[in-house]
Amino acid sequence: MNSRTARYIREYKWSNVFAMIRNNGRDPGICSDDFKGKLVVITGATSGIGRAVARKYASRGANLVCVNRNPAKSEALRREIEGEFGTRCEYRIADLGRRDDVFRVGEELARLETPIDVLIHNAGVYLTRRELTPDGLEATLAVHYLSSFILNYLLLDKLAAQGGARILLVGSEGHRFAAWGLRLDDLNWERRKYSGLASYGSAKLAQMLSMIVFDERLRGTGVTINAMHPGAVKTETGQENGPVYRWFKRTFFDRTLKSPEISAEALYYLGVSKDLKGVSGKFFNLSTEEEPAPPARDREAAYELWRDTLKMTGLEERGPASGPGPR
Repeated sequence: MNSRTARYIREYKWSNVFAMIRNNGRDPGICSDDFKGKLVVITGATSGIGRAVARKYASRGANLVCVNRNPAKSEALRREIEGEFGTRCEYRIADLGRRDDVFRVGEELARLETPIDVLIHNAGVYLTRRELTPDGLEATLAVHYLSSFILNYLLLDKLAAQGGARILLVGSEGHRFAAWGLRLDDLNWERRKYSGLASYGSAKLAQMLSMIVFDERLRGTGVTINAMHPGAVKTETGQENGPVYRWFKRTFFDRTLKSPEISAEALYYLGVSKDLKGVSGKFFNLSTEEEPAPPARDREAAYELWRDTLKMTGLEERGPASGPGPR
């Protein structure tokens, strides 16, 4: 047992576990404010939580830019949103498991003349077997963590120059699966036996650790970044897996899950409510703040991961974002 793991063990609290269980039964906060004319960017918006979030924001007057993988589904969503709500719904096609696609769409978003008011990282996968992206990276890590890291990094200057924005990471209580911390020496799962739950937990933990550094880099700019657990809701995540997994999920898991509309309510509250103005670097179960697991609060590990991620992505180190400050 290394010293870092020993420290995590000392920091675990039963009270946090009980709080998580209580919060799992709570309803999301409700925000009644409109968001007319604002711009919201959502990844993975053609189904599940992403689609519910897109509809929620559009119903309150927001314009959308959706980053999706499927052109036909993206066009169908555009027609649905614009026809039903009368707001603008653009889309960008990108496979968030491909580094070139992520860089391309990040640079396109950075060139937008319109301010981005809310950026929601929702896209995700769940894989029962280890799969590699075309770049040779473990797919769960690439989609959940690296794509959100690259997009945030490329948009730092734009968001800071606007004087304000909210970044929301659709994280998970699953970050607690990586109970003894992130294996920074094996992020790509080359030295360990692969596990779907373990890889998912590690990717979500990495996302939480990146939030620590982004929050520090964004201080004084008016831009906030928070992570949230979207609740136990029914989505299409896991459809990439085999027929046995899909049958088991459909037959047992899906029957116990709630509608993704509760996630959409929480993400609207976190993105719009005045109660969250200036709140940053926090983790929410839906819209109730929680203390994340000890490995997700490790600032030293966060900066180690940050440096490793810059090497993995080819991005260059930079100082804090600069902007005009809070609006």
